[in-house]
Amino acid sequence: MSESASCKNNIDVNNKEMKAIGILGSPHEDGNTAAEDVRLTIVYDNNACDERLEPAWGFGCYIQIDNVTVLFDTGGDVRILLSNMAKLNLPLEEIDMVVISHMHGDHTGGLFKVLELNSKVKVYLPASFPIEFKERVRKYGCELIEIKSATKICNGLATVGELNGIKEQSLIVSPSKGIIVVTGCAHPGIVKVLKKAKELTGRDIYLAIGGFHLSRESEKTILTIIEELKRLGVKKVAPCHCSETRLGDFSRKNSERITWKQEWEHVTLSASEYEEHPNF
Repeated sequence: MSESASCKNNIDVNNKEMKAIGILGSPHEDGNTAAEDVRLTIVYDNNACDERLEPAWGFGCYIQIDNVTVLFDTGGDVRILLSNMAKLNLPLEEIDMVVISHMHGDHTGGLFKVLELNSKVKVYLPASFPIEFKERVRKYGCELIEIKSATKICNGLATVGELNGIKEQSLIVSPSKGIIVVTGCAHPGIVKVLKKAKELTGRDIYLAIGGFHLSRESEKTILTIIEELKRLGVKKVAPCHCSETRLGDFSRKNSERITWKQEWEHVTLSASEYEEHPNF
């Protein structure tokens, strides 16, 4: 079976969904698809590459894309989240949108304090979240967007939509030179998430970053995942959070065909060049 046929069998993607997110095909195909400048900063993770930061179980990523700022997941402890952001000079009040990947406390823990301090944000939740959780978000006066299928959030940014298993959404960031996929835990499977992102955009994946949910996977499964990522043409990977116990395996067994970056804390991407920063 060909790779493209396998993707279509495993992922529910249709042309209507692909057009809806508005980042299908080549950059700037519709005149307004790719972001010019993107900066991703991990603000909450089990592993801190900057000694100023406090590590903790969970995930949070501060995304600056052109003139829009998005917080993807809010970690498990709001004190740590806000402290790390302050140390990195990343203002809470500049956040325009909050996207939550899935309904686990190590990803939602800081949300309500964030909304208390900045109620002007739009909040993107998987539609499967409990009604009580959604109503609590609305009480802060925020606009709530419930996500089922792939959806464009703003220029150069989309969600892949809810994927099955533990319901979870991941983000597609679309700079001019290949896409970035940001995952919270990748409970549906990191390969499945990346296949769908590639199907939706028709573009190569420059970087996959975030939780890959590898902690309990066998060595055989790790090797299979690496081979799948190579076949997908993924250029760089930065697993963190729920992959920490298998980071050594993933790094050691990787080949030169995929660049491994355990030490990344932030990435700056522009239309003219890509810069990888091993430290803040």
